[in-house]
Amino acid sequence: MTDAMVFCEVKRRQVVLKSRLKRIGVIVLVLVVVLVALGWQPVNRVLHLGSGYAAKRLCSETFIAGRSPQEVWDLDLNLLPRQILSWSIDEEEKLAHTTALGIVKQTAAWRPGLGCSLTYGTSVEEVRAMGYDEPRKKLPVDQEWPAGESVSEELPAGVDGAALRAALDIAFQDPDPTKPLHTRAVVVVYDGKIVAERYAPGFTKDTPLLSWSMAKSVTNTLIGILVREGKLDIHKPAPVPEWSDESDPRHAITTDALLRMSSGLDFDETYGAFGDATKMLFVSKSTGDYAATRPLANKIGEHWYYSSGDTNLLTRMIRHLLGDDKVYHRFARDELFDKIGASTAIFETDPSGTFVGSSFIYMTARDWARFGQLYLQDGVWNGERILPEGWVDYSCKVTPNTPQGEYGAQFWLNRGEPADSANRRYPSAPSDLCAAHGFEAQWVAFVPSKKAVVVRLGMTRERGAFPRDKFYKAVFDALP
Repeated sequence: MTDAMVFCEVKRRQVVLKSRLKRIGVIVLVLVVVLVALGWQPVNRVLHLGSGYAAKRLCSETFIAGRSPQEVWDLDLNLLPRQILSWSIDEEEKLAHTTALGIVKQTAAWRPGLGCSLTYGTSVEEVRAMGYDEPRKKLPVDQEWPAGESVSEELPAGVDGAALRAALDIAFQDPDPTKPLHTRAVVVVYDGKIVAERYAPGFTKDTPLLSWSMAKSVTNTLIGILVREGKLDIHKPAPVPEWSDESDPRHAITTDALLRMSSGLDFDETYGAFGDATKMLFVSKSTGDYAATRPLANKIGEHWYYSSGDTNLLTRMIRHLLGDDKVYHRFARDELFDKIGASTAIFETDPSGTFVGSSFIYMTARDWARFGQLYLQDGVWNGERILPEGWVDYSCKVTPNTPQGEYGAQFWLNRGEPADSANRRYPSAPSDLCAAHGFEAQWVAFVPSKKAVVVRLGMTRERGAFPRDKFYKAVFDALP
């Protein structure tokens, strides 16, 4: 290299260094301005939220889904500010660490049986003590789904295979690159048989995927099991210790009102820096405790408002009713997942040990389809009644004051406006469609009139970008 070339390279590096220092200076200046304007406490909360969200996702996606943490950081968490947030994974200890501005730190720890939890307000040792290492029953590979993992290529009479493949094309194509769908898995079941299935590169039938709010419908199911066992009357005041005083107006909130998100509690379902939902999930030791402190904002049963707080009160109620944490932490697995063969299901807890019923369950697409099939079969599996008679109808009965008849009891509906059933969320889908929905367009829909279950999992960030009605039409047109 000549002296001139060396000189040019040195100058280039100086320019790059000055540019980086300038960017860092701008970031520091902005932070100083924010700190002066807002004070440290709100900024501290924002930093905890961002680092907590990143630590929780990195932990779960790495140690449950088996994905590369770098891929998760680059794709799933790419909207987080790289300049102020760093992360690391401890493979041996199964921990995810994040740091914001080098001072605000969050850790998420994996436990066998319970997946990952943030250690906010507690310690790695306390969170770890909740886990239990019990082997899951492997389903036979030579038996057909849902009893096993085999899928026959022979389609039932009347099912149009070519039309189904075209429907799946709708789910996996990205016609607008500015609004990518990022579909990761689709499973279609007809009459108890998988008739269509597809996965994105890097994902397979064995990849557990995050529920987000589909977990709410699983929470409904656990409540139904308690009702079947005679341990809970959903039409009586909900057993929430903070509301036990009859002079407290919240004492009148029933479990039914919580299931239907008509509790009237003041809760901000905003996923931003200062909304209740994110504070509850990422900077609270107990999600249920957080929700129990909320005051009334509306009359009980007269105002429908989608609230993750209502759901996390339900999972804390289950914990109190069962009374024994060892029983509680195995409850979903013993009474639901293992019975339907959902052997990959992991229901995660908050730092206090309560299931995060609003948001955090991992299962493969096939296991999510088993969950939908349970509801299609009226809560019965292999001749055993898991849900009480009438529970499926109850879950899919319209909650009053929903504008388009779109919500039941922790399930989304397609019933339509009371005065005009044609005015419904998905006009091309049957009106008896009932579904578990989650953030970024996760869903498990079951449709009795079509004997069908439809599962779609992915990461569609732009709300409404996934052409759900078009997809539904293509799927259901392909079925008898």
